[in-house]
Amino acid sequence: MGKKTITTNRKAYFNYTIIEKYEAGISLLGSEVKSIRAGHIDIKESYVAVAKREAFLYNANISAYEHLSDTKYEPVRPRKLLLHKREITKLLEKTTIKGLAIIPTEVYLKNGLVKVEIAVAKGKKHWDKREAIKEKEVRRELRNIRG
Repeated sequence: MGKKTITTNRKAYFNYTIIEKYEAGISLLGSEVKSIRAGHIDIKESYVAVAKREAFLYNANISAYEHLSDTKYEPVRPRKLLLHKREITKLLEKTTIKGLAIIPTEVYLKNGLVKVEIAVAKGKKHWDKREAIKEKEVRRELRNIRG
């Protein structure tokens, strides 16, 4: 089996300059896995934080599975990311640098398991964003000219 993308955080590439990427597993409930497989996940406002030598994904909204009878389900609870200790140490070192953040860029299925691609990123300034918009428009115009 290959990689099946569930969702991507397209705003991340617009708002941040991606420096380094990591693949992480995620600790989920069974109903959350079913909900993610159905595509009911939103990572636009989410971020990763390292606390007590563990990495957690915050603000990821996984909607309740429609056949779930549990009324106490929390769609936006913190979820533990499964990374090697050396990767967590690297992430911790990177977050101490001013201006760097850890954000999720993609959620996908890999060999039947839910994986999250996280990236160490630096926030873009307003003029960087305008530059990215200009480059995108130039590429679009060139594509239209070529046919």
